[in-house]
Amino acid sequence: MNHQDTATATAIELGTHGSRTNAQPQTSSNASLTDSDAILQASRLADSTVPDGGYGWIVIFACAVITWWFVGTSYSWGVIQAALVEQGLSSASTLSFVGSLTTAIISVLAIVNSRVVRAFGAKYTALLGIFLVGLGEVLAGFATRNIGGLFVTAGGIMGVGTSLCFIVVSVTPAQYFSKKRGLANGIVFAGGGLGGAVNSFAINGLIQRVGPAWTYRVIGLVTLATGLPAAWLIKERSPIRSGTFIEWRLFRDFRFVVLFVAGAVGTFPLFVPPFFLPMYSHSLGLSPSTGAGLVAGFNFSSAVGRMACGFLCDILGPLNTLFLSLLLCGISMVALWPVSNSLAPLVVFVVINGASNGGFFATMPTVVGNVFGSARVAVAMGMIVTGWAGGYLMGAPIAGYLLDAYGGAEGGLQAYRPAIFYAGSMALGAAGLVGLVRLRMNTKVIGKL
Repeated sequence: MNHQDTATATAIELGTHGSRTNAQPQTSSNASLTDSDAILQASRLADSTVPDGGYGWIVIFACAVITWWFVGTSYSWGVIQAALVEQGLSSASTLSFVGSLTTAIISVLAIVNSRVVRAFGAKYTALLGIFLVGLGEVLAGFATRNIGGLFVTAGGIMGVGTSLCFIVVSVTPAQYFSKKRGLANGIVFAGGGLGGAVNSFAINGLIQRVGPAWTYRVIGLVTLATGLPAAWLIKERSPIRSGTFIEWRLFRDFRFVVLFVAGAVGTFPLFVPPFFLPMYSHSLGLSPSTGAGLVAGFNFSSAVGRMACGFLCDILGPLNTLFLSLLLCGISMVALWPVSNSLAPLVVFVVINGASNGGFFATMPTVVGNVFGSARVAVAMGMIVTGWAGGYLMGAPIAGYLLDAYGGAEGGLQAYRPAIFYAGSMALGAAGLVGLVRLRMNTKVIGKL
């Protein structure tokens, strides 16, 4: 792969080939691999010249607005799911597949979309993506009594749009930020957490007043009205050139392989809390509005966590931050959620798990950019995100099947525990894998990495 086969314009197209950089290798154990990697060296050169601001802040704002809708709506699925279960459309395990399909398509099309964004540019990819998200929501309003129709609209059409939006917001900030890259990514993905918080209340209120059908239509129209102008503001610092779909040599790097597996495992538990909190709160005897409030609190905490983890990436290092967020996510699920027998401890769980949950999405693009080079963010992220397909598609449904197998929502709080422990153990396993990469790169426990 030559240097024109890069994923973004941050390194090769924007750098000066004759310049030299004093940047030091990130690890001693991988020094030979790092020093021989021309793309990584070019990334370091380009990262030393990025503006760390300027029009980049406009791009960050635009990406945050888009993330508000495609992430925020996905994280609010639990509110809609609870209403559709109560309406009698289908079981929780089946309906959770609709929400999971939306996010699973991010992984299924990740590598293809990395090529799309290079062929058509970030702006037009974002415009198409947010248009499909809004269109899928409007059409879903005509399918709230047909499970097959929901799979096509809320699952398929929204999923394709979501996947296009995800690749744009994951790779574009790296062109404008180096020292503040973690903070920039944190702000972008915090938009999704805030969107989920506001959308949870808005969707619940709309459902109570106009029903699920018109709720979808209203959310879809507002998505189009605000998302399309935001997408128009996105632009690259320089046109992005075409390249290969996959950089196979990354699979010869131990760090990449383990991070690939860690991401694949870590996505299984991420949507379990927001999808099942409304049903869990109902089993506690709480009102639907309280359940929606818990989802909103989860998403607000997620927004704070994304911002905090983005900031910590620049202080502690992205690998350290990713490890800590997954560790806290797993511990909160196995230690706090099972003993949340009333509203107060459940709120504590929601705050802690929401904050740590959001850290996964905010830190992964920064990890990829810092470890493997900003010049290959789109290709490397596309490859890693492809591994998330299983977790995105099956993570929440597995929890739903476990819930059904142990008595369903009518079986009391005990029925939820197998699903809770399943999700928590997956998060802890992913944390262990990230810790392995961290120790492989530097055996010193204390140190920015």
